Amino acid sequence: MKQQKTGLYVLIIYCVMQLSGIVFIPLLYKLIQAMNVQESELTTYGLWLFISMGIATFFTLYIIRKDNTFLRPLKGQQANLVGTIGFGILGFFLVFLGQMFAANLEIKLGVEPGSANTEQFIEIAHSVPLAIFSIVIFAPILEEIIFRRIIFGSLLPKTNFFVAALVSAIAFAIIHFEFTHILLYAVSGFIFAFIYYKTKRILASIISHMLLNGFVVLVQFYGEEIKKFLETYSNMP
Repeated sequence: MKQQKTGLYVLIIYCVMQLSGIVFIPLLYKLIQAMNVQESELTTYGLWLFISMGIATFFTLYIIRKDNTFLRPLKGQQANLVGTIGFGILGFFLVFLGQMFAANLEIKLGVEPGSANTEQFIEIAHSVPLAIFSIVIFAPILEEIIFRRIIFGSLLPKTNFFVAALVSAIAFAIIHFEFTHILLYAVSGFIFAFIYYKTKRILASIISHMLLNGFVVLVQFYGEEIKKFLETYSNMP
């Protein structure tokens, strides 16, 4: 009962965060415009992304800390810290491979490559570097707690791994509001659920998620430099 109560509070925080922009983004936009900031629209979104997700992450972790049973809903032995980190790193590579497979399948189905959602967040991050914290740290923490701990963790005892992972993965895909790439997000969500299931620790899937988002940001920011470095290195005798 206490776990359900904690889960409900976390869901409320997440929903409030998602809807908060309706009220606060216009107010923040007017404030930034009054300061004569260039690209005020992107700056507004970037700042509010950092502020809202930062606050939501703080209160989520605070509430979870008060319930020491919330992070242990799955039956079985939890992986130790080394195993958790190892599975977290492994999960990154599994998701990377899974996304490559999903992307190729989408292309065969006639879906244009490239994610508008990712491009928008990277554009915002270029304008407001603080938004990188939201993309790489806050989002993985919040999304793994919502979709893996709460949705997957609640469904698993009542169904089985496949059903619970599939439902949580589809919900994870839908919340990104990019339905042309729903397969890409769903595959990622399914693998994150697998990592959580194998370790029984949400930290493992959070690590995988953070590494994935961090890799995307790194490539988007420094892709050309990395490509030139690799070309130079490969041409060395």
